[in-house]
Amino acid sequence: MVIEVDDRSGFCFGVKNAVEVAEEALSNGERVFSLGPIVHNDIEVERLSSLGLISISHEEFKELKNCKVLIRAHGEPPEIYDIALKNHITIVEATCPIVRKLQSRIRETWEKAKANNGQLIIFGKEGHAEVVGLLGQTDNEAILINRKDELDNIKFTKEVYLFSQTTMSVRNYNDLAETIIIKMKEQGISDARTHLHKFQTICGQVSNREPGLRTFARKHEVIIFVSGRESSNGKMLFEVCKNENPNSWFVSSHVELKKEWFTNRKSIGICGATSTPKWLIDKIKDTIETL
Repeated sequence: MVIEVDDRSGFCFGVKNAVEVAEEALSNGERVFSLGPIVHNDIEVERLSSLGLISISHEEFKELKNCKVLIRAHGEPPEIYDIALKNHITIVEATCPIVRKLQSRIRETWEKAKANNGQLIIFGKEGHAEVVGLLGQTDNEAILINRKDELDNIKFTKEVYLFSQTTMSVRNYNDLAETIIIKMKEQGISDARTHLHKFQTICGQVSNREPGLRTFARKHEVIIFVSGRESSNGKMLFEVCKNENPNSWFVSSHVELKKEWFTNRKSIGICGATSTPKWLIDKIKDTIETL
């Protein structure tokens, strides 16, 4: 049986950076809090917890004083930094540089949209940590859209500035943009394509994995996709694999593997989300080899 690990799988740059920042902050033995789980992977969270990283909720954060708190790769809204300043909390900054740049672009564009009586839309998932941070750049006045059938709050006669959470599907983002253009034309906007301002802000490391994963999934008889259950990126990329190969299985740890998945199979592919540590993918491979 041939077992191949997708060499593009594992931590994206932003998550890798956040984990390294956390490890550095913990290296001198100080207590460090993480505002929410540092990554959507329970096993990696447990590993960092064993090193001393303490995950806390936003409500718990408000009660802290005179300590260190790590801002994870997803980023946070401005109010978090205001609370930190007031409570003498030292911020350990681990926001993904791509997300940080997106926050800045949204804040600047929001000011422009208000001046032009326009609307700023964020294509993303309600409640997702990154989205909370992005909405915060607009005083939570931006319109959040998850699907193209959720457009009731948009006034199509006004200019629209369309952004996206960094881990959404490029295909779905483009579909949403085309739907908005059609709605604009129905409202009599002849120059709809200039009336809609598109900001393609989906991370290249995420979007570029889709075509590669499609090829990888077709290449093997069985696909094992490794991810935390709460990972938005993991759910999306697993669907990519499942659509290409029905024999695709989602696991979060090696104990979930089932021997019957590999019976009479000669080609196994292992891949994972941008929040999946490489060491966990390697452990999955080692476990399959022993079955």
